[in-house]
Amino acid sequence: MNEGNVSLEVAAGIATVVFDRPDARNAMTWSMYGQLVEHLKRLRDDRDVRVVRFRGAGGKAFVAGTDIAQFSGFNSGEDGVAYERQIDDCIALLESLPQPTVAIIEGWCVGGGLAIATACDFRIATPEARFAVPIARTLGNTLSVANLARLVAALGQGRVKRMLMLAETLPADEALASGYLHAIHSDDVLDAETASLSSRLAELAPVTQATVKEGLRRIVSCSLPEGDDLISRCYGSDDFHEGVAAFVAKRTPQWKGK
Repeated sequence: MNEGNVSLEVAAGIATVVFDRPDARNAMTWSMYGQLVEHLKRLRDDRDVRVVRFRGAGGKAFVAGTDIAQFSGFNSGEDGVAYERQIDDCIALLESLPQPTVAIIEGWCVGGGLAIATACDFRIATPEARFAVPIARTLGNTLSVANLARLVAALGQGRVKRMLMLAETLPADEALASGYLHAIHSDDVLDAETASLSSRLAELAPVTQATVKEGLRRIVSCSLPEGDDLISRCYGSDDFHEGVAAFVAKRTPQWKGK
């Protein structure tokens, strides 16, 4: 399996993180998550960086979730709890960066990719961008309570239920109308508009930006309930193992509700 790469470049105070595994729609491997965490730790302490941007390579996807084949080694609900804690730690690190963050979304933004984009402060996309968490159709797992809270804060409970319980895909125009997206730009002006937004953010007061970010983060994360029992129930279910096996075999899963 191509393990992929997450790169970091910094130029003139603007950092760009690229998820580079275009042959798999930039689906995240364990190695890629590890690289992302290392980049985030570096950026967290770099006061010369004023804006951090995140983008998928290839122009067809931002990040199409976590590579499902990796779940084949999961044996119990506790494996799922450990995985979701790892993801929570990574997303929390991204969300707590003091710099303004921008997700640049072309094509698919799915599952873990949606979690990454939602943890960013601003999201701009092309008209072809699509947002989804189709786990009720594909895998039979669940999200952590922290990631559910972020999605509800950004999209509203009704849309989150449609995306997770009905496995609906949200098109770019609805994501814009809901306030989830800052703007939609065509491919030919996306880079210029990204540069313009980054410059505007870099010119403003960094302490104000950092404290507003942290205040909003605290509002969303305040008094989150425990959710490990829900995660363990899903990842320990027969349905989850059937979902993984069906995905790897490229067939439709047969859900049994247990």
